[in-house]
Amino acid sequence: MAQSTILLERRDLGSTGGVWRLTLNRPDKLNSFTRAMLTEIGDALTEIEADAEARALVITGAGRAFCAGQDLREAAAVEDGEAVRAVIERHYNPMIRLLRSLHIPVMAAVNGVAAGAGASLAVASDLVLAAHSASFSFAFSKIGLIPDAGATYFVPRLVGHARGLGLALLGDTISAETAAHWGLIWQAVPDTEFGSAVETMAGRLASLPTAAVALMKQAVSAGEHHSLEQQLALEAELQSRAAETEDFQEGHTAFLEKRSPHFSGR
Repeated sequence: MAQSTILLERRDLGSTGGVWRLTLNRPDKLNSFTRAMLTEIGDALTEIEADAEARALVITGAGRAFCAGQDLREAAAVEDGEAVRAVIERHYNPMIRLLRSLHIPVMAAVNGVAAGAGASLAVASDLVLAAHSASFSFAFSKIGLIPDAGATYFVPRLVGHARGLGLALLGDTISAETAAHWGLIWQAVPDTEFGSAVETMAGRLASLPTAAVALMKQAVSAGEHHSLEQQLALEAELQSRAAETEDFQEGHTAFLEKRSPHFSGR
């Protein structure tokens, strides 16, 4: 039986639900993607989305890398452009769509190299926390390709047109600290603090009002293509739905009672 290319575990937080952890698990290949791995990731994301008690997802890599992108040994067997397109449409695009549609907050814990589609996966997450020794590279141009897995969508929106196109054209590797300074990621932390920082952030994300988080993600995504009037109307609609949740009642009561809220995700 083939070894799983990912590790998937769920840590129970008691009555409030659990935190999922998805670890890319090809450390000897810098966790580079194969079609088998992409299929397993898709299956895992589908399982997580079906978990009504899920509160957060952490994605990270085993060993010294987050993900070095597509395994070029496997890619060498792809014969022509139509075959490349088929891999993207059958494997990469569904993975990114599933990731972005999750109702819970998703954190990429970038522990090392994030390159190519691995960097695309990281920046498609809701929040990226990286170790200082981590790096980011969209070096598709160095093998005659364009960035994919959503990189041409997310990167310019995060860092602006000039830096987004520059990263694509030049294929330069940037440090985690530069990525944080540019706004590509949320935060870079010292390697010695990385593990505890990931756990702390996962706990913070899991404590959020899950229903409001899902609505928030929907609003922020829509805002990237809406007019102001469209976005104001959407905010009113989604806010009315948030106000119907038990978490809003708990948050309001906690505020009046001058205590921290205890959200249930409902």
